[in-house]
Amino acid sequence: MKSTALRMVTALVLAGVSSIAMAQYPNKPIRMVVPFPAGGTTDIMARAMAAELQKSFGQAVIVENKSGAGGNIGSDFVAKSAPDGYTLLMGTVGTHAINVSLYPKMPYDAVKDFAPVSLVAAVPNVLAAAPSFPVNSVKDLIDAAKKDPNKITFASSGSGTSIHLSGELFKQLAGVQMTHVPYKGSSAALPDLMSGQVDVMFDNAPSVMPHIKGGKLKAIAVTSTKRSPALPNVPTIAEAGLPAFEASSWFGVLAPAGTPKDIVDKLSQAIVKSLQTAEIKDRLASQGADAVGNSPEQFTAHIKSEIDKWAKVVKASGAKVD
Repeated sequence: MKSTALRMVTALVLAGVSSIAMAQYPNKPIRMVVPFPAGGTTDIMARAMAAELQKSFGQAVIVENKSGAGGNIGSDFVAKSAPDGYTLLMGTVGTHAINVSLYPKMPYDAVKDFAPVSLVAAVPNVLAAAPSFPVNSVKDLIDAAKKDPNKITFASSGSGTSIHLSGELFKQLAGVQMTHVPYKGSSAALPDLMSGQVDVMFDNAPSVMPHIKGGKLKAIAVTSTKRSPALPNVPTIAEAGLPAFEASSWFGVLAPAGTPKDIVDKLSQAIVKSLQTAEIKDRLASQGADAVGNSPEQFTAHIKSEIDKWAKVVKASGAKVD
């Protein structure tokens, strides 16, 4: 009886300590891991959210880039971090929907090893090219690719990314051949795209918007089902001739599995609240992104549905990464 009572008292004390810790959360800096190089869309989203969380909590939110293996290295780092709310991940459609079908061996389980916090933004990819590239429409690109198979090159931020698979899906639906040129992140690919060393790229809107506005790149089409408010005069690939085409990216915050629900909910509520402000909505919209914000449960369901969707695209494209 005494041992039972002692266990009960111990459990109550630990629960009390845990509750106090959660009530005080956060009481030290938070680290947000970006599993891709600095300068790309994932990095842009992470820094926007880090600034908002810092405002909400009054604690520093430090963005740390841990790139490699299509986002798997940084994502695995977070999956294996302490589930205390102080190490977060800016996950993507790649790290949590595509890679599971792309890599024969994954270091983490995209569903079981994470506690989804909130979807942050949905982002169309933009089919972009240098102003000097003599193609101005989807039809022009298809015609050029059919005239000289594999001569047209398309860059990506890495094999197996949504940027790469957008190109593979385009090839499949258009019935053309183009040569894939993978880079280590969008920031590495864009200089070669702007200089004309590669022909086109299906890049995330936030990465290319500044260059489109600056006249260094031209937007040929967007990959979403609807036109982007940031590029209202640019057609979707679907309306430009490939009606079945749709390949958008998304970004969201996740914590390691086992993170206390109270902490996950507190983070989710702060993110959702920030995404409802005109300031952050306008900031993301100017870069071609749509602010979302949802509950942990809704984000979990979204990840599961996206895994199923992209498994079909990966299988149809034949894309694999060793």
